[in-house]
Amino acid sequence: MIIRIWAGQVMAGHIEEFCEVLTSKVLPQLGRTEGCLGGELLRSVTEGGHRVLVVSRWRDEAALLGYAGPMWRIRPVWSEGELRYLAHPPEVTHFTPVPVP
Repeated sequence: MIIRIWAGQVMAGHIEEFCEVLTSKVLPQLGRTEGCLGGELLRSVTEGGHRVLVVSRWRDEAALLGYAGPMWRIRPVWSEGELRYLAHPPEVTHFTPVPVP
């Protein structure tokens, strides 16, 4: 399993609307993507927090390749409509779970 973290800095005054877009449109669509094992939206809790993370779990590299293409390791996926909410393009990082003994 691979954990993909999509991180975005949302422009002031747009956090509520952007979170609504992510929860009503983006996450359901992501959940229907072949190889996606689920995902969730996280919002920063700091005062004036405008940072969001979409944390998704993927079956394997082949699933991520199918979703994000050959540059999946460095290429964030977003729609043009989402960019109007963001202060700059999003970033993406990946992790693998470490079993706890």
